[in-house]
Amino acid sequence: MARKKRPAPHEEEASEAWLLPYSDLMTLLLALFICLFAISQTDETKLTQMAQAFSSAFNMGGPSFFEGAGPAQNSSRDMVSSDDGGMEAYLAENKQMEAVKRQLDTYIEQNDLNEEISTVLTEDGLMIRIKENALFPSGSAELTAGVQKIGPVIAALVAPIPQRILVTGHTDNVPITSGAYPSNWELSSARAINFMKYIIAQDGRMNPARFSAMGRSEYRPIADNATEEGRAQNRRVEVLIERSVHVDKSEYQVAR
Repeated sequence: MARKKRPAPHEEEASEAWLLPYSDLMTLLLALFICLFAISQTDETKLTQMAQAFSSAFNMGGPSFFEGAGPAQNSSRDMVSSDDGGMEAYLAENKQMEAVKRQLDTYIEQNDLNEEISTVLTEDGLMIRIKENALFPSGSAELTAGVQKIGPVIAALVAPIPQRILVTGHTDNVPITSGAYPSNWELSSARAINFMKYIIAQDGRMNPARFSAMGRSEYRPIADNATEEGRAQNRRVEVLIERSVHVDKSEYQVAR
């Protein structure tokens, strides 16, 4: 008797349940990429302006840290404030200070004062450094005739601009032996005050409320006090034309 053939086992159809979570995953990934693309779009004009301002202010004569800044640089984007005129104000003030610096540098070159005066544009403003021997006798705060080469020029440059002016006196670390000044604190302070008063007296447009003076004694050296050359550099008066607009990491802050 012939045997009956057994029916072939039924092959179950492959399940398609995986399609639902897969499609959800693809949708989420697409949404993520769209969000990343959207937040990466930076106002390139604002970013370029900011990079130029930083380059000009903090990289005088050298390569710029911000060179090549673009939309992909998140750290630069964090500094951009698009809802106020902070960047425009910063750029305008920076141009003004650059113009003052150029005028003073030209005067220094023409009058062979490179050994006595130097200028540098810093984050705080335009710094004018004047060595002791251009203004004072050793150990004294009485101005010499040499101030006439320097004081009136600085006064003429700062009179028409609105920024605050800070005059600071510095000494080396050699203790003062003059009876008029008990320590280098008094000497540095007296020098700053006397030079500040001289500048104010040079131009009737000066508003004394813009000026302040302070003594730093020996505690802010710019050179090594172990050598005579270094000590000579440390004995100085600094005139800082302070910025009124400062750049913060997250926004521009206008000083009041």
